Amino acid sequence: MTEYEYDRDRRIAWWREARFGMFIHWGLYAIPAGVWKGRCIPGVGEWIMYNARISVKEYEKLTKRFNPIKFDAREWVRITKDAGMKYIVITAKHHDGFCMFDTKYTDYNIVKATPFGRDPLEELREASKAEGLKLGFYYSQTFDWHHPDGMGNDWDYDLSKQNFARYFREYVEPQIEELLTNYKPVAVLWLDITTPIPELARELRDMVRRLSPETIISGRIGGRVGRPATLSRGLADYISMGDNQIPDRKIGDDWEVPMTLNDTWGYKSYDHNWKSPGKVIQILVEVVGKGGNLLLNVGPTAEGEIPKPSVDILLEVGRWLRINGESIYGAGAAPLDMPNDAPYRFTYKPGKLYIHVFGWPWDGELRIFDAEGKIKPVEAYFLEDRGYGGLTYKWSGRDLVIEVPEKPLDPIDTVIVLEEG
Repeated sequence: MTEYEYDRDRRIAWWREARFGMFIHWGLYAIPAGVWKGRCIPGVGEWIMYNARISVKEYEKLTKRFNPIKFDAREWVRITKDAGMKYIVITAKHHDGFCMFDTKYTDYNIVKATPFGRDPLEELREASKAEGLKLGFYYSQTFDWHHPDGMGNDWDYDLSKQNFARYFREYVEPQIEELLTNYKPVAVLWLDITTPIPELARELRDMVRRLSPETIISGRIGGRVGRPATLSRGLADYISMGDNQIPDRKIGDDWEVPMTLNDTWGYKSYDHNWKSPGKVIQILVEVVGKGGNLLLNVGPTAEGEIPKPSVDILLEVGRWLRINGESIYGAGAAPLDMPNDAPYRFTYKPGKLYIHVFGWPWDGELRIFDAEGKIKPVEAYFLEDRGYGGLTYKWSGRDLVIEVPEKPLDPIDTVIVLEEG
């Protein structure tokens, strides 16, 4: 193992154990909430400035209306913990360029430009530390529709006159240095899109390593996003999958999928296409069973509240995790594959195979296909102990058949543990 890999293993150990985190997209875009000049704007909420081609001067006016007096960092952290999530990543600066922290490099930030006048990142840092949660920051290092040298705004600025390298070195890097030094410890630096100039990506990576060696860098610093066979973490500590994209097979590296609870990241008032708690649980199992982490998003309102549907879903997931968390935290991919049409999924820890049964067998026999030679069970039982004791199992050809009761313990996901000798 190289020195770099040793350092990465040490740095990322808590993240591998955590498996489940909260993503928070919050900014000025929560005010229009998907509606501009009486029209519903297609696309995700936080891209409204781009999708509606709102001028910088017009968009800046939103700062005067941003006063999230219902924001309570301790409440957000409580929701995160009750959901069974182990870390938070929140937008420090998204593509609209508005800074959700106190920065000396622009007055276009929540402390100096809004009636709110407070620093929510500092309040979240204190609340997370008090409750033992890890805190990281999303930072858009490439797109910045507000800054004349940032990429992406072709309706206000002449792109031929932009100097991206100047923007990166004189604005992006200093702001990231602020985040790493003023809000430490920063568990994750979550970069987005990609850094288009490899030299700048390496500069940024080296700066982070120098200032904050324990900070994990996301895959979008300069890696590729594609099918599992072509994925690479590049300069990062883990692979970032595409938005809402779960790979179709196990990946032999650290990876994470960022996922929405509905169809948007930033708050959108009319998007009610919520994933059910059961769907979220099964997605979490699918992700962990392929060796990854799930970073599940909420989009708070302009008043500073996490929408109630999000909270209700997360708390239900948290209730399931309080019973079944052993099969998620610190677990990973199993040493045997699952047919796509199997009614179960696996997660795994050395010596324990967790069988997550999504579709309960009508005949009382759960068949684990092609398991011979891949597992050596010595005991089978429900993870949720309801006095059933051990479960009977037998071999049928290459398949392991477990005898189960008529009804599942949990209609969403009943977990059976196979202990190996």
